[in-house]
Amino acid sequence: MDTLAAGVTQLRIQRFVNVYFVETGTPGEWVLIDTGLPGSAKTIIAAADKLFYPGTHPEAIILTHGHLDHLGSARELADHWNVPVVVHPLELPYVTGKALYPPRDPTVGGSLAFMSRFFPTQLPNLEDRVQALDADDPSTPYLMNFRWLHVPGHAPGQLAFFREADGVLIGADAFATTHHDSVPAVLLGIPKISRAGTPFNYDWQAARQSVQTLAALEPKAIGCGHGPVITGPEAAAGLRALADNYPVPSHGRYVNEPARTDASGVEHLPPAPKDKLPMQAAIVGASLLAAGAAWLLTGGRRKTRKESKAYKRAYKASQKTRKYQSPPPPPLYRGGVGS
Repeated sequence: MDTLAAGVTQLRIQRFVNVYFVETGTPGEWVLIDTGLPGSAKTIIAAADKLFYPGTHPEAIILTHGHLDHLGSARELADHWNVPVVVHPLELPYVTGKALYPPRDPTVGGSLAFMSRFFPTQLPNLEDRVQALDADDPSTPYLMNFRWLHVPGHAPGQLAFFREADGVLIGADAFATTHHDSVPAVLLGIPKISRAGTPFNYDWQAARQSVQTLAALEPKAIGCGHGPVITGPEAAAGLRALADNYPVPSHGRYVNEPARTDASGVEHLPPAPKDKLPMQAAIVGASLLAAGAAWLLTGGRRKTRKESKAYKRAYKASQKTRKYQSPPPPPLYRGGVGS
């Protein structure tokens, strides 16, 4: 666990995604922001017991958004602690099983984009646990010293949280504090303020605007959904540099036209570009299979011919050996005289 600021602790889950324990200001009371991947509940509960006291529970779970690496353990934790799960209203259709997020775009390139082809799309249903925050009230439920900001582009109802008193920013996946498009960089936790995971950004203009909105806050301490804590002057400077030179991919499904969403889910999707990788993989696989079959057939024939020739040579050698061997002696006569 790492301290982001007073009363704010970051826990890294499975070397990949962060959750945050945020104290409310009342002794012993706290809120959990995000829940990591599925299967993270025991790790989070153990960390909470160590950070606060055995058997502790939060006032609520607040999700920055409903992607699986942030929502993954929400159901199990909410049931264990018997607490509500709070989201932005625009996230409701996705976390209640009524809609799916805009499809990921694996054609933008990079290691994360490649791996995104294999990520599941179905999410746990939180319908009986979830609550929507008041979209007209900028204060954060249970965390009155933080205000929330709507930062779409990566998820329709994505939230970031900012504490004016000391400039603490929890940036969700509006951006990352590591090179998010590189799986090794994420796993190693190499610090670098960068754009959020490219294959999951469905609206690049909104994503750029969200970063610009957060950069204008000039935060003094930053924690995101992915990457280590960054504090000091480099926090604001790094975020400003990203906002001023926000890198949009040269190609991809959503580069020239975003997906459009509303309160019920996805309203419009641009056409999906042709994903060449499955076809390339199929061609490579078929080529390898054909080569393997040819090798087996030709190799087997060569082996059969070689075995046949070797057998003939051995047979001829045995015949020659027999020719030059002395004949066996005649059997002895064992009968008696007059018998």
